[in-house]
Order: sequence, then structure tokens, then C-alpha cells
Amino acid sequence: MLKIITAGPEQLQIVREIALVTWPHTFREILTASQIEYMLSMMYSPAALQQQTAEKGHVFLLADVDGTFGGFAAYELNYKQQPVSKLHKIYILPSMQGRQVGKALINEVARIAREAGMQRLSLNVNRHNKATGFYERIGFSKTGEEDIDIGNGFFMNDAIMEMPL
Repeated sequence: MLKIITAGPEQLQIVREIALVTWPHTFREILTASQIEYMLSMMYSPAALQQQTAEKGHVFLLADVDGTFGGFAAYELNYKQQPVSKLHKIYILPSMQGRQVGKALINEVARIAREAGMQRLSLNVNRHNKATGFYERIGFSKTGEEDIDIGNGFFMNDAIMEMPL
């Protein structure tokens, strides 16, 4: 059974643990090992996760699959003071992929966003990430691209995708 819960501060360590497993698997053919390590530290250290929830308004959802947390998503409502919900993160353990976990997380974010009066769900995804096909299949379309300097000589080369709510 799949159940989605809102992660409390005490569960951010679970988010970190899922990221530490999924990132090397997801990005090994796209990014260098040093960029993966840098980004994991930048985005998923306990302090970074705390800052995202306490200061940036990110809400983390955890997917409980038969008693095991198999993935997470993070979203923000009213992104840049617009009627947009930004899906900042979504990662599913490799062992849980293909079991509708990602779709369930996105559906839950979309439901929450619609109830809050948002008009669109927006996300960034690495242009070479095969997840772009998944996003297109569930209703997202590419609306642009951006290259984001994240420091240390690294960039995120992203496609911007949106889905109407």
C-alpha cells in the first residue's frame, strides 16, 4: 500500500538518506562524481534541509510503500509570488521505480496546489535526465531552459517544465 505523508523536521534525515541513494544512480551518466558530491552536500546536508523548510517554505512529502519510505518530493506554493507551485525535488529509490510512487507524489502535490489556488505546477529537470519523458507522459511540457551557476565551477543545465492545474 502507498501512503503519502508530510515530513516533519524529525523525518528530514529520511529525505537525506533517500537522496544519498538515488542521486548517484540518477546522475552517474550525466554529472561527474565530484558534482554529485558537491550538490548532495549543498542541498541535502541536515542544515540545508532545515533551511529549506524553515526559511524557504519548502514542504517535503514522503511516500510510504508498504512500511518503507521509497521516495520524496518537495514543493513550494506561490513560487516567486505567482499562482505557481514549484516542485523543487522528487526522487524515488531505484528499487521503487516503476511502482507509481513518483506519479502518486506529483498527484498529491498537484492536489495540494489546486486546493491552494495555484494555476500551474512547475519544475526544473536536468536536460539529459530520462525523467523528462516521465514528466511529459503525466502532463508536463517543456517551457524553457536555464543554466544555473551553483558555485564551485558547477552548473545545473535544466529544462523548465510546467503542467496546468
